[in-house]
Amino acid sequence: MNVKSQSTDAGEQSSETLAGFLWFLAKLLIAVLLFRSFVFSPFSIPSESMLPRLWNGDYLLAAKWPYGYSRNSLPYGAPLIPGRVLASQPERGDVVIFKHPIDRTDYIKRVIALPGDSVAMVDGQVLLNGELIEREKLPDFEIPISPNTPCAWGGEEATNRAGEAVCRYSRFRETLPGGRSYAVLDFGNTPSDSFAPTIVPEGAMFVLGDNRDNSRDSRFAARSGDAVGIVPQANLVGRASVIMWSTDGSAQWVKPWTWFTAARWGRIGSAL
Repeated sequence: MNVKSQSTDAGEQSSETLAGFLWFLAKLLIAVLLFRSFVFSPFSIPSESMLPRLWNGDYLLAAKWPYGYSRNSLPYGAPLIPGRVLASQPERGDVVIFKHPIDRTDYIKRVIALPGDSVAMVDGQVLLNGELIEREKLPDFEIPISPNTPCAWGGEEATNRAGEAVCRYSRFRETLPGGRSYAVLDFGNTPSDSFAPTIVPEGAMFVLGDNRDNSRDSRFAARSGDAVGIVPQANLVGRASVIMWSTDGSAQWVKPWTWFTAARWGRIGSAL
């Protein structure tokens, strides 16, 4: 009898332990989903359209609360929120993540114009509400050549003072009305450097990539897998906030030490 009782007690304890562990995992999953849905969510940068601020291989956190919540801001577009609640408009100059109006993939660009604004471009310079946005030449931007950052169109391969292979791009500083400024790349006149004034419709936003000659943004009609057109604010996912990791793409799983040598340590923790 004693043996049976001890065996039964051990089985009950084992079941309770397993149930407790599964309940812990369920609570952990719920906490992660709530955090990703309403606080911060991770995103990766897969292209060079936001150079020089964001590099291919950057991993960032996007704040979910600044623009309100909708199915677009929830993981996997879960249809749990009707419409858009606690909605707030982005500010000019914000770096935003949003769903492509057609194919629903995540894109990242900079907000340049808001509803009612007139926006145009003249020889590569943005014309906002009839005024040219202030622009000044900066020293060329240099980025190390790596698997994640080859020397793309518009760049010039060079060697820096440390003897490293870099790609060099022409860089400028734009300053929006109100004083907010940021760096952009521009490689000279291209067909997309000039377009007639456009009025941003209600509930929308006009976005540009900082790498002006390598970005399919609001200057072009929206097409699946391509340009985004003028984007509905309802498609907002969040505001880019901080770089949490960055890699040059040279790491190999079979060589653990490259996980560290490939990291761009100086970029980690940079606020956006």
